[in-house]
Amino acid sequence: MDLREPANRVSPRARAYWAVESGIGWVVLIVVQVVLLVVLDARPWWQWGLLALTVVLALVGLLLVPAWRYRVHRWEVSPTAVYTQRGWVTQERRIAPITRVQTVDTERGPLAQLFKLSTVTVTTASSEGALKIECLDQDVASRLVQDLTVVTDRTEDDAT
Repeated sequence: MDLREPANRVSPRARAYWAVESGIGWVVLIVVQVVLLVVLDARPWWQWGLLALTVVLALVGLLLVPAWRYRVHRWEVSPTAVYTQRGWVTQERRIAPITRVQTVDTERGPLAQLFKLSTVTVTTASSEGALKIECLDQDVASRLVQDLTVVTDRTEDDAT
């Protein structure tokens, strides 16, 4: 039997969110490099090369990585388990039985709030740690938390 991908994608706004999130770091790095080029008297060729490489890597990080992450990140909740798939270079697929779910939390950082996105964290009785479902529309995240609360409340095991 082949293990299929989880059925649900994250929000389409995740691509823009990941691009902006990544872009903030790239802009800081490029600004530092430009300031060093302006301030330093000697401008060796390798500083220009480093700046060019940084710009190329930033473009890849802004244009390709968010699209790739969107293709990979998926989630699903069934009556028996929570499934997640995430990553881009290193990809992770996790399945947690509903009977092992202990808590369900929602998180929205400042940038995620601008994009109206939420992260749902499902903490389980597992040494592998919590499952994170990132970049869900806020209403989808709220429904998911509510549904998981109902399902886990019906479960008779104690999730330990």
